[in-house]
Amino acid sequence: MAKEKKTNAVRVLEAANIDFAFHQYSGEKEVKSGEEVAQLLGLPPSVIYKTLVTVGKENHYVFIIPADEHLNVKRAAAAVGEKKVEMIPMKDLFQVTGYVRGGCSPLAMKNDFPKVIHEDAILHDWIYISAGRIGAQIRIHPEDLITMGSMTVEDISDKKE
Repeated sequence: MAKEKKTNAVRVLEAANIDFAFHQYSGEKEVKSGEEVAQLLGLPPSVIYKTLVTVGKENHYVFIIPADEHLNVKRAAAAVGEKKVEMIPMKDLFQVTGYVRGGCSPLAMKNDFPKVIHEDAILHDWIYISAGRIGAQIRIHPEDLITMGSMTVEDISDKKE
């Protein structure tokens, strides 16, 4: 396995003395879906959480949901007090967050946006989030992630059909 390359998300967790583990997987050159990442790590997709960046009338918003689910945009908008939210164009992701598609961490973004995590996260001892680059994940206690990311916890996603 290649030597760990620290990301801003890892540095933030280390500085806060948060218990986490860094995991790498092959395929660093390709953007993988959350389900593919789960398969590569030998984990159920329900513990791999993806970071989705949206825009509403008032602000950008970050939603963190299980890889095997999709964002319920109506409930997501309601959770942040907007009438509607929509995904930002992929071409804007790096400029807005400092991260690329497939490597977007909810921690240490370029800008601090309101963040909401799906309520099922607290049912797990550990969940996995992007470490801030393609090919890297962070295993973290959901409560620590919620605290570090100043997140609210809401029902914002639905199972994929």
